[in-house]
Amino acid sequence: MLLMDTHVFLWFVNGDTKLSKEMLQAIETEEKVWVSVISFWELAIKSSLGKLTLPCPVSQLMEDCAKMNLSILPIKAQHLEQLEHLPWIHRDPFDRLLICQAQAEGLKLATVDENIRQYEVGLI
Repeated sequence: MLLMDTHVFLWFVNGDTKLSKEMLQAIETEEKVWVSVISFWELAIKSSLGKLTLPCPVSQLMEDCAKMNLSILPIKAQHLEQLEHLPWIHRDPFDRLLICQAQAEGLKLATVDENIRQYEVGLI
């Protein structure tokens, strides 16, 4: 099972060639693929600031997850507890919580972010 970070999710949804064939294959063949509610929060914030143009409203992206066989991972208390102890290698609050979710849930994290690779988390 894997959790997509926000970039990977957007690339997957848009069919972007930035998503490597290996990562695409992993997403398409995993038993269960998650998108965190954190990613939708990040997309909404960046869209409202004009830093990102989305193909559709965030609410529509969330609804479309079911059609793409993607599950939405909520924020749980154990994720926040994990966050309290996460080393400050990476400062991005969205990525930090994604790391904690992957660790707490035993998920591989699909990412291209080099900063995340410094944490003890399974990666794709």
